Amino acid sequence: MTPPYYVHPSAYVDEPCSIGAGTKIWHFCHVMPGARIGERCILGQNVHVAPDVVIGNNVKIQNNVSVYTGVELEDDVFCGPSCVFTNVMNPRAQIVRHHQYARTLVRRGATLGANATIVCGVTIGRYAFIGAGAVVRGDVPDYALMLGVPAVHKGWMSRHGHRLGPPDAHGLRTCPESGWCYQELGLEILCCLDWPEDQPLP
Repeated sequence: MTPPYYVHPSAYVDEPCSIGAGTKIWHFCHVMPGARIGERCILGQNVHVAPDVVIGNNVKIQNNVSVYTGVELEDDVFCGPSCVFTNVMNPRAQIVRHHQYARTLVRRGATLGANATIVCGVTIGRYAFIGAGAVVRGDVPDYALMLGVPAVHKGWMSRHGHRLGPPDAHGLRTCPESGWCYQELGLEILCCLDWPEDQPLP
């Protein structure tokens, strides 16, 4: 029976694993046993998915990305070309530390730019935007724009991927593309007021 997903002939998919309907796995990818990949995902050329990795629905992983054990990508995450995950804080070739893998969680809708490095053990917040080449060493708030080495908080991003301007008198920031408003409280963006967080963009 033809599976409801596509695997290029040059790719390797080791059983048992779980792959959702509509997912496309392209040239030279390797999906290892125990991996769970959701629906409508795209794995570009030369993507490696390690054992027990969890990938949500509608995740886009561009070329040359390795997603190591301990990493979880929620729905709608974008991983740019050659972005890097790690899973051990102090690796040594001669010391086995498989039992010390740190968990890294990339929450719904976040973007990781090309060549960004995510040091293990952190949580990247919902719809956060990690700039190209940034090195993330700590947790990232929802909607945060993080740039540099090490990455520092440089502003806020909308769900459509635009930098949000200053707040108005009511503490709201408006996306220039969608016109949707984002509520600010203190130093955090709490939510988008115009569309439910758990719904895909229209």
